[in-house]
Amino acid sequence: MMQINWQDLTPEQFLKEYWQKKPLLIKNAFPGFTDPVSADELAGFAMEEEIESRIISQQKKDHWQVDHGPFAAFDQYGEQDWTLLVQATNNWSPDTHALLGPFRFIPNWRIDDVMVSFSTPGGGVGPHLDQYDVFILQGQGKRRWQVGLPDSSLNQLLPHPDLKQVSDFAPVIDEITEPGDLLYIPPNHPHNGVAIDNSLNYSVGFQAPNNQELWSAFADKLLDLDAGSQRLDDNAREMTKSPEQLESRDIAKIKAFMREQLNDEQLFNDFIGGFLTQCHHALEILVPVTPISLEKLEDILSEEDIRFMPVSGIKSLIISTPSPCLYINGEAWQLEEKTLALATKLAQSLPLTTSEIKSFTSCLPNAQLLTSVLNKGYWFIE
Repeated sequence: MMQINWQDLTPEQFLKEYWQKKPLLIKNAFPGFTDPVSADELAGFAMEEEIESRIISQQKKDHWQVDHGPFAAFDQYGEQDWTLLVQATNNWSPDTHALLGPFRFIPNWRIDDVMVSFSTPGGGVGPHLDQYDVFILQGQGKRRWQVGLPDSSLNQLLPHPDLKQVSDFAPVIDEITEPGDLLYIPPNHPHNGVAIDNSLNYSVGFQAPNNQELWSAFADKLLDLDAGSQRLDDNAREMTKSPEQLESRDIAKIKAFMREQLNDEQLFNDFIGGFLTQCHHALEILVPVTPISLEKLEDILSEEDIRFMPVSGIKSLIISTPSPCLYINGEAWQLEEKTLALATKLAQSLPLTTSEIKSFTSCLPNAQLLTSVLNKGYWFIE
């Protein structure tokens, strides 16, 4: 498996000194790096209806154009000053998904996807800010990167309705990246990358939901379950001399009433496990034509050299308390002690061999868990 060549750093030092604090460029972080996807393959993805893609081009100074895929051809863009971006390429390219492996020192639930961009000379998206952490791995070609520090005086620019940029900034990093170089950019740090020649970049983005998203999704969960329908209990009410006042003790009581749902550990864990494993982009879900029964699974396991594979880009996690539960793509499976080991393997989203599966499926609950995940199309047999 690929590993980051941290050089004078360690992952622990990186998290303490740089994570969400300041940008970092690690030269030759992946010695001998080979692109997991070619520019032609990326162009092929951008021709697919279900895959989100766009081309950002600068036709002349300060004149930007944004076109959204799917694309039928690319000749009209010429040989410079444009960038093709394909979101969640790891959902369609297992080799690209493998790029997430070196970043597993951060919990899986924080990782979002791998966006891949192909840029012609002069191509870029302009100076901008992101609201999330991102690692940018340089593939083929070279790119000039400038990264600044948070600056409230920067002006927000909108050169195109679909393109947010910021005004010029003072860079603290101004370097040319080459294949295998790794750039880390924390949230709200202005940055600008311009291709020097035809180049590929791999952006490993991290999800960080905001309060609006969390509260809205939690409210949806309550509605789905028809939970939280009880009324505020007011049976200890005392006489007031100021009926026009909403007193602090009443405010505190309403807050506590609202917090009761958040403090319901099982309810909240079920919500957050589903929320954090929902993929924001299309997946290649592989539902079997004929459902796999326990008998069919036994037949499959009688063959050798079979591998059980997770769908590329699928999101999974386990929440252990108050009762263990496996979450895959927003769905939940209650676990028991005998299914926890298999569920852990599934949540790690690593291929499983026939012999590994056999070590679990002599136990009926494990066999049932596996067939359920296979029939959902979240895992498949290779």
